[in-house]
Amino acid sequence: MLVNSKNALLTAKNENFAIPATNFIDLDSARSYVKVAEEKGLPLILAYAQSHSEMLAIEEAALIGKFFAKKSPVPVILHLDHGEDTDFIFKAIELGFTSVMIDASRENFADNIAITKRVVEYAHQFDVTVEAELGHVGSNDFSESPTLTDSIYTEVEDVLAFVDQTNVDSLAISIGTAHGIYKGAPTINFERLEEIDKMTTIPLVLHGGSSSGDSNLNRCATHGISKVNIFSDFINDAFYAIQKKQPEDYLQLKNIANQTMLAVLNHYYDVFATRPISV
Repeated sequence: MLVNSKNALLTAKNENFAIPATNFIDLDSARSYVKVAEEKGLPLILAYAQSHSEMLAIEEAALIGKFFAKKSPVPVILHLDHGEDTDFIFKAIELGFTSVMIDASRENFADNIAITKRVVEYAHQFDVTVEAELGHVGSNDFSESPTLTDSIYTEVEDVLAFVDQTNVDSLAISIGTAHGIYKGAPTINFERLEEIDKMTTIPLVLHGGSSSGDSNLNRCATHGISKVNIFSDFINDAFYAIQKKQPEDYLQLKNIANQTMLAVLNHYYDVFATRPISV
């Protein structure tokens, strides 16, 4: 069933688990993610990033996402990940996305608030939930970001003002992760996570989950993070599996990639301690 993220993320916050947000780049990846969610009877955030629009148009992503979500017996949130400008975000809403992210984290604090507030006011008219980012989750590679950037920690004292002034539904915070693949597991500031979790009632989001380490991610998921973004682990593990198994034709190649993505998501559902939700 196609739903927004409101109830799902609040349930995850209250029951101390996280829901995976899985970026799809084609029909096969979207189908693989939803298949695992259905087999396990668990909610899924089916995410599409604006940075991937050159390989999959937003109109195509909307059709794919809505097709799989509407026919699924489990709650599926069709989410726009890292919306970089309001026109693209508004288009996603008009096309049927049920959740959107406005990433104005590289703007100054006042501008981040103003831009996020504008998106929230528009989205809430259509019962679409909004995620914003405070602080900045940097990027190790170009897989999810058009530029390489350093992470900037979320300042605790900014959180309440930001949430109060924007009325945002969930908040991505920066506590030591980055997009892409790390050279060794990152050092996560769990003390900062605890401080922020205690001061706000809205669900918190972790970007840059791939290769962050299972123990790190499990601790995040059970101690304040309600949504974890995963992308690089899917495509990198699929690529490594293809190299290892040396498929004889394109159909075998696609099957290897799809089966690997199934296994990766199965694994992360366990790491995140995800549980069923009612809608």
